Amino acid sequence: MAKVELKQPIVDEIKSKIDGAATVVLVDYRGLTVDQDTKLRKGLREAGCEYKVYKNTLMKRAFEGTDFAQLEDLLDGPSAIAISKEDATAPIRILSKVAKEAEALEFKGAVVEGEFYDVDGIKSLASIPSREELISKLLGSLQSPITNLARVLNQIAEQGDAAAEA
Repeated sequence: MAKVELKQPIVDEIKSKIDGAATVVLVDYRGLTVDQDTKLRKGLREAGCEYKVYKNTLMKRAFEGTDFAQLEDLLDGPSAIAISKEDATAPIRILSKVAKEAEALEFKGAVVEGEFYDVDGIKSLASIPSREELISKLLGSLQSPITNLARVLNQIAEQGDAAAEA
């Protein structure tokens, strides 16, 4: 059996994982401790993200003809890939959080919704709150004026009751 035939299932696996992905992030994982790697994998899994180490040549083959081909030049040295199909910024936020404690973890680049981001671009994306945080902030800001209005109306009603009793 030829080597290419052995590698094709892995290339197909990568293709199926990146198909329809909102985000693909490449990182250099060299120097991570087992604890740091475990924490990283757990955080990504909980956020519904895939994280795996593949050979660069296999990732290059899988990326061909996709938006993620923009990452091909960064496939040098040890590379791990984080993939998210749902929340576009989830893998970046989680990887950034782990990278603060684990300085060995380094971003290489990312493609988010078809757009390439270098290391600096990734850092700015990492500061974007999650969808849930944004919704809760919006609901909080919408709820505040309603609460204040209810309080004012209640005070007016109480004053009206006090005036009627007098």
